[in-house]
Amino acid sequence: MASDTATASPDRRRPRAGGLRWLPGSRLGRLIIVLNLFGLAILIAGALVLNELRRGLVNARIDSLTTQGELIATIIDQAATVGEPEPMMDAAYASEILQLLSNPRSQRARLFDAEGRLVADSYWIADRVEWRTLPPARSRDDGSGLDLSLTGPEGEPSEGEVAAKAQAALQAEVATALRGVHWAGLRLGADGERVVSVSIPIQHVKAVLGVLTLEARDVDEIIAAERAALLPFILIAISVSLISSFLLNRLIAHPVRRLARAADRVRLARARAISLPDISRRDDELGDLSRSLEDMTHALSERIDAIERFAADVAHEIRNPLTSLRSAVETLGLVQDPAARERLMAVLQNDVQRLDRLVTDISNASRLDAELSRQAPTPVDLRRLASDVVALYQATVRPGEPRVVLQAPEMGEPMLVSGQEGALGQVLRNLIDNARSFSAPDGEVRLSLERARGQVKVIVDDDGPGVPTENLETIFQRFYTSRPKGAAFGGNSGLGLSIVRQIVQAHDGHVRAENRPGETEGDVAGARFVVTLPEARR
Repeated sequence: MASDTATASPDRRRPRAGGLRWLPGSRLGRLIIVLNLFGLAILIAGALVLNELRRGLVNARIDSLTTQGELIATIIDQAATVGEPEPMMDAAYASEILQLLSNPRSQRARLFDAEGRLVADSYWIADRVEWRTLPPARSRDDGSGLDLSLTGPEGEPSEGEVAAKAQAALQAEVATALRGVHWAGLRLGADGERVVSVSIPIQHVKAVLGVLTLEARDVDEIIAAERAALLPFILIAISVSLISSFLLNRLIAHPVRRLARAADRVRLARARAISLPDISRRDDELGDLSRSLEDMTHALSERIDAIERFAADVAHEIRNPLTSLRSAVETLGLVQDPAARERLMAVLQNDVQRLDRLVTDISNASRLDAELSRQAPTPVDLRRLASDVVALYQATVRPGEPRVVLQAPEMGEPMLVSGQEGALGQVLRNLIDNARSFSAPDGEVRLSLERARGQVKVIVDDDGPGVPTENLETIFQRFYTSRPKGAAFGGNSGLGLSIVRQIVQAHDGHVRAENRPGETEGDVAGARFVVTLPEARR
């Protein structure tokens, strides 16, 4: 049942991208493609829909028609004006001038007299007629055949209504110009399309002799041509966006998916580490992520191995006092001699104390990792901490026990290190307790502090027998004990120095053991433990 749950969990963590499943790649890859295309679609739509181009073309067309119309109106005023003192426009001569100056191929020119009547039209001069596409034939409502009328579909204006609106707009434009006001803008054409039109009054002094109207309907064609010119660039932009999307999918989404699958394999197959060499060699953020995941899983693997070794060591260390207890209990029922029974009871008490001390030290060691990772490091003054620890030992010393002496300057700048005060205090206590256990009665343990090259050194000296040269490193191993002859068996758990090294390494420092030379060559004056920690930056 547990395996089924574990197998199904990846699907719960990876919801399906419902509407995008038709795109290739992973969900992240599909998202990359859609977002790239969405941004490009907005850009294309803006280029095609926004009316900035149309507005610019309309304004340019109005300026062109106005310049041309003012020139034609001026010529007509100078050449086709007759009668004084009440001038009037010679319609026939004005029509000839319009024929010479207008360009009926690209625009339409109309000439109106002072009463607003149409006098000349460039379509007449060029022998052109207005034309438009007829709407498709429709069936009659009663099914009796085709409806051949020119009215639009239901809800749309008919051809006549469109023509009437266009004629009304033209008349309003001409009426405005007859009042001596120039008119320019967009209005409705006879075929329902908008045209650019200007109406210029033909004035002789202050009298309005007529109106010249010029209109152009090629703006939409120019805009369509501009959009058609944009089409190759749009296709190129879409192609580039698709290529970049698939490259991003290949370079980002696919490796991330591989990392996720590798993490699932580590979780489901109980593997110890993620290994993706081809991604780790990449010199980018994904390479950094892959290397970080590999380092993290390797660190977790090492921690798992350390926990397994710790559990095996704990089982081995607990087995010894338990075996001794079982033997003593089994023998106790067979021994009748009171002296022998007393010795067995002493063994039982010693083994119980040993078990209690062993369980306490194991509990402290197992909580150490959690405590070190839970608390944030803070600046700690080692001089003050060492002074407090030594003062505690001096206040609680009993007759016959070794004394603890602090050899450090009382004045000067604080010796600051970055770490946890409780853990560093445990380092000092463990080193002092270890030195006291090897010191003679009424002996002395010396704790000194030094500062050198951005580091702070803590040195603990004793006057004991020293450490065998071959054991200077092994004494820091878990559950290792090396006692001199005559020392009580089981008085130490072998975890004190191991805890010291663990805490010091967590503070980016190191600890070592050495023997102090005596007065004669080859003689050992005692053991020395040196802890080196990086000084905190002020």
